[in-house]
Amino acid sequence: MYHQPLLFNLTKISEQSLLAGFGVLLIFIILLDLGLFQKRNHTPTFKNTLLQTGFWFIMAIAFGSILWLIKGHESGAQFFSGYLMEWSLSADNIFVFILILKYFQMPQSSHQRILFWGIIGAIIFRGIFIGLGSALVGQFHWILYIFGVILIYTGVKIFFENEEDGDDNYSPEKNMIYRWLKKYLPFSDDVKATSFSIIKNDKKFYTPLFLVIWIIATTDVVFAIDSIPAVFSITQNKLIIYSSNVFAVMGLRSMFFLLSNIIKRFAYLQQGISLILIFIGVKMLLEILNIHTPTYLSLLIIVMGLGGSVLFSMFQNNRKEES
Repeated sequence: MYHQPLLFNLTKISEQSLLAGFGVLLIFIILLDLGLFQKRNHTPTFKNTLLQTGFWFIMAIAFGSILWLIKGHESGAQFFSGYLMEWSLSADNIFVFILILKYFQMPQSSHQRILFWGIIGAIIFRGIFIGLGSALVGQFHWILYIFGVILIYTGVKIFFENEEDGDDNYSPEKNMIYRWLKKYLPFSDDVKATSFSIIKNDKKFYTPLFLVIWIIATTDVVFAIDSIPAVFSITQNKLIIYSSNVFAVMGLRSMFFLLSNIIKRFAYLQQGISLILIFIGVKMLLEILNIHTPTYLSLLIIVMGLGGSVLFSMFQNNRKEES
């Protein structure tokens, strides 16, 4: 039958075992990343970032394929839907990360390290957020309908936003962690410092490196408020929700270096993302009427929304260059 797993002898693997296996895989990947890319501060080349982006994409496909084989077609489709959604929403993260690093005038050689540790923090925060969300949805299923309204509102809002408007108006004071850290911890102004703290006149000062890592990690949580409820509309399986988030977020650093100079060429990607959020929100609200949208239809619409907005952006760019 359609919903039956392909490898029947693997169906006895419990959800806890899969979560534990994913945890081991995640730790291995992080240690591998630390060993390969974090030995020194440097700005990665285009070739390196392309290879890293491809690595994370292949890892996501491999993990989704394993879920497909072990848990069946539906679980595999849910993972790929969640992954593509989180991956597309990462475009907004990249734009804000560019503004943060530009505001604090962090040297390019430190960007890779900042993004790595910021993303590790984001993974931890997202794990907590997903755990709380799962507990709430399990206890109060009607919260999904509130998520749906939030997603529709967010989608409509960002559809009409102009990203360029925020370029000169970014202010870290809006970040609660920034205000708290600046209030209670002493900071130096040495943006070239490569450690989290330094000693001056026998007194300990924290560096801008330490501050910016915390800002990036907590800024990602703000984006998670939109993206995680969207994945809950596809599945309430914690393994699928968390793994799709992790693979999308871990690939964010290489995407930053790959797209930071060309992301503005995809001017209509924001509109494509907003339409996806609106669709997901409507999908959640339709469940009140007992109308359920198949996972494969959600996956198709997500792919069409992303692909259509990218192609339309490229078409508009070509028109401007020709005129």
